[in-house]
Amino acid sequence: MQNEELLASIKRVAKQDRFQGHDYYNMDELLTDEQKMARDAVRDFVRQEVSPIIEDCYERAIYPRHLVKGLADLGAFGPSLPQKYGCAGTDETTYGLMMQELERGDSGVRSAASVQGSLVMYPIYKFGTEEQRMKYLPKLASGEFIGCFGLTEPDHGSDPSSMITNIKEDGDAYILNGAKMWITNSPIADVAVVWAKDEAGIIRGIIVDMDTKGVSAPEIHGKLSLRASITGELVFEDARIPKSQLLPNVQGLKGPLSCLSKARYGIAWGAIGAAMDCYDSALRYSLEREQFGKPLAGFQLTQKKLAEMITEITKAQLLTWRLGTLMDAGKATPAQVSMAKRNNVHMALTIAREARQIHGGMGITNEYPIMRHMMNLETVLTYEGTHDIHLLITGMDVTGLNAFK
Repeated sequence: MQNEELLASIKRVAKQDRFQGHDYYNMDELLTDEQKMARDAVRDFVRQEVSPIIEDCYERAIYPRHLVKGLADLGAFGPSLPQKYGCAGTDETTYGLMMQELERGDSGVRSAASVQGSLVMYPIYKFGTEEQRMKYLPKLASGEFIGCFGLTEPDHGSDPSSMITNIKEDGDAYILNGAKMWITNSPIADVAVVWAKDEAGIIRGIIVDMDTKGVSAPEIHGKLSLRASITGELVFEDARIPKSQLLPNVQGLKGPLSCLSKARYGIAWGAIGAAMDCYDSALRYSLEREQFGKPLAGFQLTQKKLAEMITEITKAQLLTWRLGTLMDAGKATPAQVSMAKRNNVHMALTIAREARQIHGGMGITNEYPIMRHMMNLETVLTYEGTHDIHLLITGMDVTGLNAFK
């Protein structure tokens, strides 16, 4: 009903999406025709379907669920997984470029796609049985099913090894108890990939159908960030899950952390999209807005801001492109992914803040995308590994010393 009301309300004149891509170092020459075609298809989708409605969605805290079919048609759900399961079978660089364009539209839209593909479909593909893959992946790829990922708990965020959610054997089933927090898509999900400790204290992954008795997903309200994304909890009260739902091919934190590396890779690309949108808006505004008899772009301090923005965007583009080639070659390390996620999100947030200054008072209005991106990026800075946690991951990688304990 919410989406029907939304669609009815936005039949008024929509804002024009005037975004132009920014490629200061001619990086398109490094991309294949197929990669550019996929990027441009998502860019067009954002221009036509996301940009006209996203400010309304954000202001009213409505997740635009009607976009799911279009995202599925683009192949945005698990694009790098095999075609056998209804996925696009792309390379990892293409996946990254798609996430870049989705986040240019909104971090919440990219989050929905990232969770579906990297945190739900990927572990089922990587750690599940062929029966599990055929049961779930085609429906997730088509958008018929919405998925969510349960790792973070109310009392255990950056330290997932301390989770208390647990499974206990009971005949041909497991009894699942516990709670998860800050779960994208959970209130509307059909299926959840949940990480819980077994009776030996080993972390295991299990696929949970959300209509199972004892499973609930209350929505979290009052968010001032990612308002166009739906977030909730996962609560398990003696939920009986068939043993056939256990992901058999992984044990321990390696399972959820490998999923997070896949998702963090997408975030590293996605943050560039948000940064480019802020830069694009600031550049155009500074050329059109006059003060003291000339455009804002003619002042030294404005040019300093713009020059630093495009420099940081270009550095981030080169960082993710190289990371993409390593991913495609199977050589990328989790620490390398952490570096890119941390750097690029921080970069995007800094650019959003500078762009807000260039827009002056207009920068805090929804006439421009700046404040929405800025608020969204405050969450992206923290989720799937906080800014400081990723710093320590890099520190441990270069020193060999663990500073987490």
